[in-house]
Amino acid sequence: MSTPASSALRKVVGLVALLNLAYFGVEFTVALAIGSVSLFADSVDFLEDAAVNLLILMALAWSAKQRARVGIALSGILLLPVVAMLWALWSKFNAPAPPEPFSLSVTGLGALVINLSCAFMLSHYRHHSGSLTKAAFLSARNDAFANVAIIGAGLLTALYPSVWPDVVVGLGIAYMNADAAKEVWTAAHMEQRADATQA
Repeated sequence: MSTPASSALRKVVGLVALLNLAYFGVEFTVALAIGSVSLFADSVDFLEDAAVNLLILMALAWSAKQRARVGIALSGILLLPVVAMLWALWSKFNAPAPPEPFSLSVTGLGALVINLSCAFMLSHYRHHSGSLTKAAFLSARNDAFANVAIIGAGLLTALYPSVWPDVVVGLGIAYMNADAAKEVWTAAHMEQRADATQA
């Protein structure tokens, strides 16, 4: 049975998914145009967030046991940007040119606005439906921190042209996604144990 709270959560998760999908297109296009490792990793992260929120939208009506299983799957999805980052990093070392700093910072600022909006919307529901909404909230929160770092990398690159600010931020994004995956994995397993205890 749908409650006002669950209906509101569905609307929020659907909106977050659409925002992430739209900004993936923006960031991916700019990343390719300026050769940015951090924007590439972050754009893949936007695509991953869109997929996570669409999965959450489908799974909200499921049982605690089913939600825990989806949570475990989502912890794996959260690792996808790490793999994408390694590929982008390899490409950058083969063509070591710094990205255009203004485009890097402005695109990072746009991403920050999107992610702060998503994190704020999801913050009201981060303890609803266990690991699922926790996955979405952690993703949006971590991405906001990453976007601040991207803006900083752009400013630093403008002052001291180098590939390293972009590369270091890209590695940081990969690390945060790996850490979020671990947190969601832990939460999902706790849900499974709780469900087994109640059964």
